[in-house]
Amino acid sequence: MNFKRPRGTNDILPEDQRYWSHVYATARKIASQFGYSRIDTPTFEDTNLFQRGVGDATDIVQKEMYSFEDHGGELITLRPEGTASVCRAYIENGLHNEPQPVRMYYMAPMFRYERPQSGRVRQHHQFGVEAIGDQSPEVDAEIIELGWKYIAELGIRNVTLRLNSLGDLEGRIGYINDLNKYFTEHVTELPKLDQDRLKRAPLRVLDSKVRETQALANAAPKSVDYIGGETREHWDALLALLDNLKNVYTDFTYSIDHRLVRGLDYYNRTVFEYEPLDAGGQSTLLAGGRYDPLIGILGGQETPGIGFGSGIERMILEMKRQEVEVAQSSGPDIVVVALGDTGVAAAGLATALRAADISTVLAPKRSMKAQMRYANNQNAANVVILGNREVESGVASVKNLAEGGGQSEVALDATSIAQHVRSAGNQ
Repeated sequence: MNFKRPRGTNDILPEDQRYWSHVYATARKIASQFGYSRIDTPTFEDTNLFQRGVGDATDIVQKEMYSFEDHGGELITLRPEGTASVCRAYIENGLHNEPQPVRMYYMAPMFRYERPQSGRVRQHHQFGVEAIGDQSPEVDAEIIELGWKYIAELGIRNVTLRLNSLGDLEGRIGYINDLNKYFTEHVTELPKLDQDRLKRAPLRVLDSKVRETQALANAAPKSVDYIGGETREHWDALLALLDNLKNVYTDFTYSIDHRLVRGLDYYNRTVFEYEPLDAGGQSTLLAGGRYDPLIGILGGQETPGIGFGSGIERMILEMKRQEVEVAQSSGPDIVVVALGDTGVAAAGLATALRAADISTVLAPKRSMKAQMRYANNQNAANVVILGNREVESGVASVKNLAEGGGQSEVALDATSIAQHVRSAGNQ
């Protein structure tokens, strides 16, 4: 029987690991620059956490969650997104007692039963950040800037920010009523899927991927026309802050997209997405927004929050599309090439070199040509050639591959060889 990976999952092969290492390192670097600390939450949670937090009417809860009953009879769900879990951890661990806002980031797999396509898989990996405990527009701008720096640092260019304000939940009633009225007047022009969405959640219609619906949505009432008071002040201040970012980051651009609502019920006020200027379809690289009601919904004290999530698979696809150069992972310091009947001596030398903190690989026992080819394929910095002559004389041949192939005779002991490769700068 030939086993295959489950549909909608990927094997991350060694040849692609350089991209993943680059993304992870960049995410950690940028998050740290902005003062964010790492948090890790369980891969699975109580199903009700996502039903309450994400929203019963969302596609995630309705169609996409991997849920099951465990042996103890508890209903468990593999996390489909990261924010609800972080907010649960914030409440459960008393992080409201820490200086606010609490700035956290995570890198973790997420699970959604979706139709697999380019950049959209059933197990995907996500870099996310959350700032909990501050409702100021300055924190909104900080999160948006962090996302921009992360994308730019990865080497991705020609990206723009789309954003919108959904207002506050209390002030959204009039907007949703007018939106529902507008789409009801055009209900016969909507496909069946969007007619069903209209019944459940009118905002979801704005997020439709159907071209005919999008055309109708463009002429629909706009959420920013329904905000006022402190919410309007927050929105205007954010736009001013984003204009300041344009003065610092010359490539930074943004536009207001009145159809942008995001697909989760917990969002209010600011929502945003980054996407390439020249890519269509499922092209969003990073998306998020403000979720001030969420912690209260989950049983905590009313606490504002904002964050984003960014799919790593999609980010790597965009890096490859834009032909971003990523350095090959460094290979071992030394590959030991054994000739003749020196296998035991070669293995002993390899062990001693590793004990001396020199990364060492023993080449498979083949011809010298094949072993040298293996060393080059491994991107080794040096080769130690060990044959019967070298064992008898107590002198090894050390070939420098990193600097053009110079060869030296070095005493056949781990200390001398380690000192040689270190002094030559080839470690």
